[in-house]
Amino acid sequence: MTLLRTTRQRRRRPLVATAAAGLIAALLAAGPAAAVPDPDAPAGGREVSQRRQADTEAAIANGGVPDVDEVVHSDNIRHVANIPLDAVKGINTDLAFQGSHLFAGNYDGFQIFDISDPAHPRTVAQVLCPGGQNDISVSGDLLFLSTDSSRSDDSCQSTPQSATEKSSWEGIKVFDISDIRNPRYVASVETACGSHTHTLVPQRKNVYVYVASYSPNPAFPDCRPPHDGISVIKVPRSAPERAAVVGFPVLFPGDGPDGGGNPGAPTHPGVSKTTGCHDITVLPSRDLAAGACMGDGILFDIEDPERPRVIDQVQDNTHFAFWHSATFNQRANRVVFTDELGGGVGATCNESVGPHRGADGFYDIRGKGDRRKLVFRGYFKIDRHQADTENCVAHNGSLIPVRGRDIMVQAWYQGGVSVIDFTNPARAKEIGYFERGPLSTDTLGLGGSWSAYYYNGYIYSNDIRKGLDVLKIEDRRTDAAQRVRMHELNVQTQPDYFDDFDR
Repeated sequence: MTLLRTTRQRRRRPLVATAAAGLIAALLAAGPAAAVPDPDAPAGGREVSQRRQADTEAAIANGGVPDVDEVVHSDNIRHVANIPLDAVKGINTDLAFQGSHLFAGNYDGFQIFDISDPAHPRTVAQVLCPGGQNDISVSGDLLFLSTDSSRSDDSCQSTPQSATEKSSWEGIKVFDISDIRNPRYVASVETACGSHTHTLVPQRKNVYVYVASYSPNPAFPDCRPPHDGISVIKVPRSAPERAAVVGFPVLFPGDGPDGGGNPGAPTHPGVSKTTGCHDITVLPSRDLAAGACMGDGILFDIEDPERPRVIDQVQDNTHFAFWHSATFNQRANRVVFTDELGGGVGATCNESVGPHRGADGFYDIRGKGDRRKLVFRGYFKIDRHQADTENCVAHNGSLIPVRGRDIMVQAWYQGGVSVIDFTNPARAKEIGYFERGPLSTDTLGLGGSWSAYYYNGYIYSNDIRKGLDVLKIEDRRTDAAQRVRMHELNVQTQPDYFDDFDR
């Protein structure tokens, strides 16, 4: 763990523009390919052209971007701690919280930190259990991990094995964390096409798990098309070893071989074909969920958690390449969808790509009951242009609970962490940020903030390469959020932060 001093604020100066039309065309051509089968998969660095190397070095020299690994942030954000990768050395992924503990996913397993003193986090446990991407969540004494890489078996000693082998395994692993220092692996459930991400719908006796996965292939015995729904797992709290799939609700019914979702390219060039969902966010207090499903955004009813029903379905075939994640606002009358253009490995935060691709899209929820509709309101993308050696695109974030305003914090890979006010969704704006300079001036590799979430007064960012960062925002627009205290937070199981706000 390293304490860090406050560093300089970066100057917002655009990079030297490359050939805009050619770059956008290349990203659109590469977008769906990068997003299939795994847009979040680890990727080795690739050397960029000498032109882009020179542009990156020039941007660093003139203050347009920070120097390699240099920490910069806005005046209202402090960088209070960093914990580098340790025994679990893979790629850092998602985060979950419970009491004074933080749970951090990693392609090699997961880590547990004591954050009772956020400025001095302490490692409590490190569990080696490979199986990317190890999307993570907790509920009571149970911890859940997603495995979306084909493995030889369901153990933590498994090895990679082709998905063409019937014996290969992918799905959900369940751990008992009643002894927080010694998590115990207690159950596994295999799911069709694995588990890229998952979302909990917790109840008193059972925990329902919505498993998002996609990209079927006729050659995969356990992942054949059509794959137009999600797996629903029921986990009894008192007997998690009895966890089992209880349904596969079809979210995109249709007569074609791939169901009724977005057909993608070539019908819609540069858009991913919908063959499942990437991420789902539920709002249990409203029996509502939002799904980011490759080529589609959906709103659905979860009053019966085993039988979710789609209420509305939208597409954006002009600006969205891969619908990645969703966040409700405080009053549940708006959804923020993110577009992971280029699958998370592209350099899209620059002048050439522009402000509407690889961005957030804001949708109001209008109407009542089954007549509710998603209505587009606007886009947001960070205007801190990044180097051509920095992968940067909209990724995971959470609300900052401020009554009467819509404010969230969000990760942008090497674009860092952004605090966004979207109270007016047509004019959303960044009100704070934290970032590092590029990992390299000559190679484009996977790095930066995977997830950035607000929890009990602090922002926690899981940096893919640099480890866990702890940030503190001090701003009159967000200060009231410090009074909201959570006991448990899985961001994809979105809480009612205020029990008494108007419904």
